[in-house]
Amino acid sequence: MAVIPIIAKVMPTDAVEELNDSSAEPFIRGFLHTSAAPNGNGLVLTHSAGGNCRAKLLVAIAGAFAAAGFLVLRCDLPFRQKRPKGPPHPSGAAQDRQGLRRAILAMKGKITGRALLGGHSYRGRQASMLAAEAPELVAGLLLLSYPLHPPRDASNLRVNHFPKLITPALFVHGSHDPFASSAEMQSALELIPGPKMLLEIEGAGHDLLSGKNSAHLPARILEAFLACVHAP
Repeated sequence: MAVIPIIAKVMPTDAVEELNDSSAEPFIRGFLHTSAAPNGNGLVLTHSAGGNCRAKLLVAIAGAFAAAGFLVLRCDLPFRQKRPKGPPHPSGAAQDRQGLRRAILAMKGKITGRALLGGHSYRGRQASMLAAEAPELVAGLLLLSYPLHPPRDASNLRVNHFPKLITPALFVHGSHDPFASSAEMQSALELIPGPKMLLEIEGAGHDLLSGKNSAHLPARILEAFLACVHAP
């Protein structure tokens, strides 16, 4: 896979605006971050099973990427648009992936460079499944707190699609995350044939962002992601 470099130059964020697109289904609902000095690339960023696009982690990461020139869409999944609280039902996973696909296609209509996809926990898993199904769809994946298995159930691994994943992917993992140990993540990533990188956040749990690391974590993630998507 040919990889075109992304040049990151930190600039002030120009604007954050609410976005509601009901012109087709699944609907797109969220917030669009634009940059004062756009680099032509775009990132679609989505939330965990228990969260929404207003999550502090997503807001912080979106701000860091927008400051580096990216157009960033942080959006709610179809299941979260239907109800404000509660986890997704397994039967809705395919529709959630369709929601991601539509958001990516909408992003491609707004940029001149590469489209990238990121997600926290459940959404990261759905993002990686979508990329395995359609490797041409995005140029890179930002997978935050990937839920390798349910807590206290290490035998129930969610990696069937990993051998088909060729899209460059950065996995950001908290060392205290109950959804996977660091050793389990390292072992699972060996199944992936494409470029991949593991960024471990020492002392962090599944939420990743904390009072101790909030000042520097978004910049660390941005730096590691750029290094990963540049990988051959």
